[in-house]
Amino acid sequence: MKPYYQHAGITIYHGDCREVLPDVDADLLCADPPYGLGAARLNFGGAGVMRHMTGLCSGKAIPKTNYGDAAWDDEPCPQDLLELAISRARQSIVWGGNYFDLPKARCWLIWDKLRGDTDYADGEMAWTNFDRAVRIIRWRWNGFLQENMEAKEQRVHPTQKPLGVIKWALGQAEDWSTVLDPFMGSGTTLRAAKDLGRKAIGIEIEEKYCEIAAKRLSQEVLEFSA
Repeated sequence: MKPYYQHAGITIYHGDCREVLPDVDADLLCADPPYGLGAARLNFGGAGVMRHMTGLCSGKAIPKTNYGDAAWDDEPCPQDLLELAISRARQSIVWGGNYFDLPKARCWLIWDKLRGDTDYADGEMAWTNFDRAVRIIRWRWNGFLQENMEAKEQRVHPTQKPLGVIKWALGQAEDWSTVLDPFMGSGTTLRAAKDLGRKAIGIEIEEKYCEIAAKRLSQEVLEFSA
């Protein structure tokens, strides 16, 4: 398949990852597959009520962003597809790994979102095959409240993760030069790899996110993340 974008060791493929994965290899997999929780719909339009957020908007409705198509997270990633993705790299990070049938893991990566008392999860877990102890990062990601309020990241994908969290996760792996993200979204993994001076391969089925990722990769000063 012809790359949608290719520059300085970073490659994006626009297509179904089932078709692309057999032809790519990497040292590290960093995947955030659909969990099947309907998260895209939860973050689609309307408004959510934050019960408490450091006293700033207790009981107030916070408008949600319309991200477009919201059906892709209605079903979890098929087990065979996830296993195919894991087989393409020596080391693996799978966000939401607790929702899938994966081998026992010594090292889980835990992201504490520092959300306080809200209607949403306090954090997320990533399964790895690393031979090391559990690691935790605390990084605020709660609507308009972010870890770095002076350099806020624009949220353009319903399940995007902060650039700082992904950089931290990649930093837990050892001896890697190329990372693979078969559920690329708006390209946070690829941007993190670029900032770390590494190579990356991303696969995304929705062209609008390929375009967003390509624009992010062309920026020397990062303005937003996914």
